[in-house]
Amino acid sequence: MLLTGAEILIETLIEQGVDTIFGYPGGAVLNIYDVLYDKRDRITHILTAHEQGAAHAADGYARATGKTGVVMATSGPGATNLVTGIATAYMDSVPMVAITGNVATELIGRDSFQEVFITGITMPITKHNFFVNDVEKLADTVRKAFYIANKGRPGPVLIDIPKDVTAQKCEFTPGNRFRVELPNRYTEESLALAAKYINQSHRPLIYIGGGVISSGASALVRELAEKTDTPVCCSMMGLGAMPYDHPNNLGMIGMHGKVAASMAAKSCDLLIAIGARFSDRVATKAGSFAPDAMCIHIDIDPAEIGKNKAVDLDIVGNTYDVLTQLIPMTEKAERKAWIDTVNEWKSKFDCKPRSSGSGNHVKPWNLIEKVYMRAGGNEIIVTDVGQHQMWVAQCYPFSAPRSLLTSGGLGTMGYGLGAAIGAKIARPDKRVILFVGDGGFHMNMNELCTLVSYNIPVTVFVMNNSVLGMVRQWQSFFYNKRYSCTTLNRKTDYVRLAEAFGAKGFRISSDDDIDTVLDQVFSYDGPCVVDCIIDRDEKVIPMIPSGKTVDDIIIE
Repeated sequence: MLLTGAEILIETLIEQGVDTIFGYPGGAVLNIYDVLYDKRDRITHILTAHEQGAAHAADGYARATGKTGVVMATSGPGATNLVTGIATAYMDSVPMVAITGNVATELIGRDSFQEVFITGITMPITKHNFFVNDVEKLADTVRKAFYIANKGRPGPVLIDIPKDVTAQKCEFTPGNRFRVELPNRYTEESLALAAKYINQSHRPLIYIGGGVISSGASALVRELAEKTDTPVCCSMMGLGAMPYDHPNNLGMIGMHGKVAASMAAKSCDLLIAIGARFSDRVATKAGSFAPDAMCIHIDIDPAEIGKNKAVDLDIVGNTYDVLTQLIPMTEKAERKAWIDTVNEWKSKFDCKPRSSGSGNHVKPWNLIEKVYMRAGGNEIIVTDVGQHQMWVAQCYPFSAPRSLLTSGGLGTMGYGLGAAIGAKIARPDKRVILFVGDGGFHMNMNELCTLVSYNIPVTVFVMNNSVLGMVRQWQSFFYNKRYSCTTLNRKTDYVRLAEAFGAKGFRISSDDDIDTVLDQVFSYDGPCVVDCIIDRDEKVIPMIPSGKTVDDIIIE
């Protein structure tokens, strides 16, 4: 078939299983959008309000499904507006293909209108990127991009295509959907040694991260924990891999994690890290994290081994494959004394949060608990970044993988609404609920028009405390309550704002209002915004200060 570059691009995307693209048109991609008009029965394009929202939507689509998210933008500012979304996906290992147009090849390097060196800009935040100046290489480049985005540790790949390449013609030969070989580097001997360490341990602890979810190994982690009678803690990215109420589950570990989880890390004699990377929000003082434990680190990315914490045994490979072979080598055990100790820490320290605010405002954890009770267990929770994110991570009873979408590594304020759009487009069978702070909501509320235009029934809870809550909390604890530029006091009326966009608006002013308003919210099948009035002095507790250990934890 003799096709243009634009036709080749779209045909190859369809060939790779793409059914949805998020994006925003412009001059350099007009040829591509013209083809999308003809192919609209085979591939859906979601027009967002801003390219960053499109990138976060592609990210949310990928996290909710495990498929590769696709985003497209024009040259210059369209391309640079994708950068934050690409970096967000990169830090959290989300498979994404970003497609950017560029000026014609004869104009490259001349500071032409809307020209930017986007492959250079994104080089540090992509697994790989391509500049395609030959239409005959376009189809194979797209196939390679999907392969790389999913090989090993997933991540974003960018393809930059000059406008004239999308107009040129060449023969197109249909190909196959990408297939990824898993780069397992471990040996039978290393698995046997890991099993030996586990079998001989008296106080083992399993620490899991997002790699467990992306590899589909959640059930295997539970099997290992139950067989060896080992407690499990997780990073924020690992929430949902273990059911919230599982007796072996200690919950989230780290700066704002459960005290029992941090105590277990301090006291364990063997730490089994699986698909996790020992970030500074988990190992707040890396040299003192699990100080008396041997460490087994199972991860698909060899670059993570020993990067933040020294390990005694590394197993580089896909988590699912490793656990499939490792579990039969372990012995069934009962570690009653260790489990009893851990459970005592849980009952002593990990109680329901206490309010540090004043007045009859909405208590965040009460709202979260009541939202969960109405959601019915078939929901995807999306958060933006800030205090509300930590309250959700601490209090929402996640029991299934891919039920929490949040920006963990980059901590991107403005992530939430775009990601919620992508999640709902990807999973129409799921109820999608977004928790966002008023600070983050001002960074992404333009995407309300996307929700309404496509009638995407996402429920948005704005945790409105009129401050930048997490930064203010740090100022309270460490900067003598000098609240420099963190008091917002925006005059935005979120109920009227929602209605101006065409959504439904609600307000919860106190705990007394929660039940009545939630009855209305959950009986409404459409995009809506709920303004939840939170006291500005509510804190996320517990908190291990940066660079400190569990011995320095703030629990009051």
